[in-house]
This record gives sequence, C-alpha cells and structure tokens, in this order.
Amino acid sequence: MRAVVLDFFGTLTDPGVEAGRRDAAAVTAAALGVPAEAFWTAMGTSFTERITGRLGGTRAVLAEMARRCGAEPGPASLDAAVAAHHTGAVPLWRPRPTALDVLKTLRGRGLRLAVLSDCGAELCQGWAGTAYAPLVDATVFSWEEGARKPDPRLYATAARRLGVAPGECWYVGDGGSREHQGARAAGMRPVLVTNAGYPGAGAHRDDPDSYVPADTVDDLADLPLLLEAHG
Repeated sequence: MRAVVLDFFGTLTDPGVEAGRRDAAAVTAAALGVPAEAFWTAMGTSFTERITGRLGGTRAVLAEMARRCGAEPGPASLDAAVAAHHTGAVPLWRPRPTALDVLKTLRGRGLRLAVLSDCGAELCQGWAGTAYAPLVDATVFSWEEGARKPDPRLYATAARRLGVAPGECWYVGDGGSREHQGARAAGMRPVLVTNAGYPGAGAHRDDPDSYVPADTVDDLADLPLLLEAHG
C-alpha cells in the first residue's frame, strides 16, 4: 500500500466539538433574523445541495436558507451571517488529539496522504490556513467536485491526485456518507474509526454506513499500528 485517503470530520477532527454545531448555527440564524430551529432544519434538509455546490458559496447558501425560513435578509444582515458562519465553522476543524502526529508518522513512512471530505465552501476556502494542509498531498472536497460520497468519482480522483492506483490506498473514516461502501467499491481498503471514546459521535454523521470493514480502530491514534501490522 502506498497511500492513505482520510475522511475529515469526525476522523481527523475532534469528535468532541461536533456538539457545537447547533450552537454555531443558532448564531448564524440570529444574524439572518430567522428562528434557530427553522434554520437548523433548513440546513439539515439541504445537506446534499449545500455540499455539492448546487446552492453556491456561503453567502448564496445562507440567503437561500433564510428564504426557506420565510425571510429576505438585507445585505448587512447577510454580511453578518457570513461572518458568523465562518467563525462558527473554524472550531469544528480542530484536530483531534494526536491527529497531526498520526499524519506526520504516516508521511514519515513514505505514504502519500489525501483528505476526501463531504463539506461546504467554508472548508474549501479555509483549508490552506489549517494545520492539516502542510501534511496532506491532495484534497478532494465535495463542494468543489459537485458530488458527495460514496460517488466512485471522488475516490478515483483522490487516487489520481496522489499518483497511485485505488488498490494501493487505504481509506480511513468514521463511517458517514456510506464512505466505506464507496471505498470498497472503488478498490480501496477501508478502515473504520469507531470513535469508541466519544459516545454519541455517530449521531452527527449523515447517511451512516451499514457496511462495517474488517479493519477497525477505536481511535485514529491506533491507525499507524494497524497499517504497520498489515505491511
């Protein structure tokens, strides 16, 4: 195996911060002048539209969410909402303990690394400023690609950008978006991060995977040992 493709949210990021999504959304809703519960529902039901770029960038997305909540915010309100939304997104990118060390360890073994994430425009725009960026060789973001997991094109794109065949890739994720089914179908070898130390973390994953890979680790910190054991 020559490469590792990793999911982002709940895999590289700290699952403990996921519970903060709702509070962050409430701040954005207040800036838009819409009820927090209605905004949360609109965001949830538009997940696929948002993360595949169908609704545009952050400003266009928030304007559409406001309309779905029955509001038409003016330019100043949209400016405030965009700022609030970006501010609320950044804490959700916080690395889980040891995540950066794991990436450094894998790179030190000569493995090529990619991140494949179902995400909105915010992560695409902010990626270069994250601590992950210098440690990763390629990214595949659903918002930029116009498709979400488990679309086989995303896995093929990750392998191509790494310069390896899909069969030479491990795929590591916490099981959202049927990602392991997609990885297996693409020819990659999937690894489930169970997040056993974070009860309830799975509730934040959209379209969870019913397929459980043979290879599992309870925490990302255990990944280097698993990969080493399998050569």
